Amino acid sequence: MKTWSLVLVLLAISFATVIAKETHHKKAHSDPQKKHIAEIEEKLEQLLELEAELKSEIAEVVEDEGASDEENEIVEEDQEPLEEENPEEEEENPEEEEANPGDEEEYPEEEDANEFFIDPCLDTYCGAGRLCAVNDAGEAECRCINACDQETDPRRRVCSNHNETWMSDCELYRQRCLCQEEDDSCLKPEYSHSHIDYYGECQALPECDESELEDFPRRMSEWLFNIMRDMADRETLSDHYIRLEREAEDDAKKQWTYAVVWKWCELDTHPKDSAVSRHELFPIRAPLVTLEHCISTFLDSCDPNDDHLITLKEWGTCTKLSEEDLEKLEDMCEDIRNE
Repeated sequence: MKTWSLVLVLLAISFATVIAKETHHKKAHSDPQKKHIAEIEEKLEQLLELEAELKSEIAEVVEDEGASDEENEIVEEDQEPLEEENPEEEEENPEEEEANPGDEEEYPEEEDANEFFIDPCLDTYCGAGRLCAVNDAGEAECRCINACDQETDPRRRVCSNHNETWMSDCELYRQRCLCQEEDDSCLKPEYSHSHIDYYGECQALPECDESELEDFPRRMSEWLFNIMRDMADRETLSDHYIRLEREAEDDAKKQWTYAVVWKWCELDTHPKDSAVSRHELFPIRAPLVTLEHCISTFLDSCDPNDDHLITLKEWGTCTKLSEEDLEKLEDMCEDIRNE
C-alpha cells in the first residue's frame, strides 16, 4: 500500500513537471516575464529534487517489501519441514527406549494380552434365568439374573407348570434359578422345577381323558412328520434329515419313527446329554397347550420317575415306538449329530 501511494505522488509530480516545462518553454521568449520564468525554474528544480527523493524512497520501500516476502518464504520453508522433524525425534526415541529395555518390553506384553484375550463366556451356555459372568479367577460362570425388566403388557405373561401366572418368562426363570441356588430370595422350593407351560395368563383347560391320551402319540407323530416334510421341501433341514424324510415317504412306520427321532435330536441341545429337560421341551409344549390340551399330560407321562429329565428310551416308550426302534434310537440320534 505504501509503495502505491508513493507512485501516485510521483505521477502527480511528473505531471506537474511536464506542465512546468511546457510553461517555461512558452514563456522563454517573453523578456518582460523573465522574473516569472526564474521563479518557475526554481520551482521546477524543487519538483525534480522531490521527484528524485521519492524515487529513492520508492526503491527503498520495494527493497523492504521484497525482503519481507523473502522472509515469509523462508519462514514457510522452515515450517514445511517441521513435520519431517518428528521422524528425527522418533529416531531419537528408540535410543531412549534402548536405554530402558525394561519399559520397552512391558507395553508389547500388554498389547499382546489384549490382542489374544478371549472372553470365556463366548463358549459358555447358561440356561434360561442365568447370565454368564467372568469371576475373579478369569473363568466363566453362570449366575442368576439380577433383575428383570418390568412388564406391563398382558401378552408378555406366561403360565407356569404350577398353574401360576407370571408377569414374564424372565421373572419365572429367574425365580427358578434362585431356588436352584438355594438363594434367600427363593419364594418357594418347588419353583426350582418351574417352567413355562404356555404363553398368556393361566386359564381353565379341558381335562385329557384316557382315550385322547392313548391316541395322542399318533397325532403328534403325524404332526411332526408333516413339519419335517414341509421343512425338507423348503430345504431348511440338514441333508441327513432330508434323506430320512425322503426314505420315510412311502413307509408309515418310518414316518412315525423318523419324525420322533428327528424332533428328539433337535430338542436335546444344551447340553447334548441324551436327556431332554422340561425347558428343552418348551418349543413343542408351549405352542400346543391351548390347541392340544393333552400335550402336558402326555409329556408328563414321558417322565415316569419325575426327575424332570426325559431320556431317549423314556421318549421312545411314551411315543410307542417298537422294541426294535428303541434299541437303535440312541445310536440313530448320535449318527445324526455326528454328521
